[in-house]
Amino acid sequence: MADRSYQPTLSQLRAFVAVAEYRHFGTAAVQLSVSQPTLSQSLATLENGLGVQLIERSTRRVLVTTAGERLLGQAKFILDAAVCFVATAAGAGDQLAGLLRIGLIPTVAPYVLPALLSELRKEMPALEPQIIEDQTVRLLESLRAGAIDVAVLALPSEAPGLIEVSVYKEDFVVVLPRHHALAGRDDLALDVLGELPLLLLDEGHCLRDQTLDLCRSGEAHPLSGDTRATSLATVVQCVAGGLGVTLVPDSAVGVETRRGDLSTARFAEPAPGRTIGLVFRASSGRAEGYRQLASLLRSAAPAGVVAVEG
Repeated sequence: MADRSYQPTLSQLRAFVAVAEYRHFGTAAVQLSVSQPTLSQSLATLENGLGVQLIERSTRRVLVTTAGERLLGQAKFILDAAVCFVATAAGAGDQLAGLLRIGLIPTVAPYVLPALLSELRKEMPALEPQIIEDQTVRLLESLRAGAIDVAVLALPSEAPGLIEVSVYKEDFVVVLPRHHALAGRDDLALDVLGELPLLLLDEGHCLRDQTLDLCRSGEAHPLSGDTRATSLATVVQCVAGGLGVTLVPDSAVGVETRRGDLSTARFAEPAPGRTIGLVFRASSGRAEGYRQLASLLRSAAPAGVVAVEG
């Protein structure tokens, strides 16, 4: 039976939301930077106080109960409201002040962060940005669980309960050895992918999925083998070493082709590409501030991209 005088703490609600989102106590504990016993105790105290089982535990899986599903949205709303309350107090009305946890995918972070962090220091000096680089799926999980505040990734995210703000569009560029027959071309047809031994990022990267989609369109056959890379820098250096060719977003070309005997080729218009945007929870109550952040990200966008209003 519920204790009517019981008032849950924010840490208990965070424990519930994290376990519900990740369906794994260990992962949830890591995301919240607490020990697993501490997380379990917080959740147990919450359930005892409410008189309701929120999470069904077994040795093989973690499930959210029907009551847990019903209460999960309210728990997220409370946590978002608390974050907004503290940020507003810290900034005396400025929505973006204090700690802001920004997630970015690896094919964006190295190319936008120098300019973005400089803009933030200049335009939002009260902000304390914390940077988390991770793959799209895990960033979206962290965003829904409240472990990060916003994410910068390729759109659309197709995730319910989130708001997306487009920031910029960019083309995909073919990176190949300097003396390749296609080096310097700017009129490639998409079906040329069927003739190229494409090297891909490892599984989990959205750029890999986007490249595979293009390959299917052009009947291409990515190079198979033991080569595995988790960064664009590694893939591009494999190209320099003669292992194949690859596709990179335009924002990365200048940085990644500075080293090695490399060249590029571009597709004819309309060239394939991607849209990068800012994603945040609809329930956050900080939409205006996050749109300001998107505007700063837009102004800090790398050369070779096209800013878009979203």
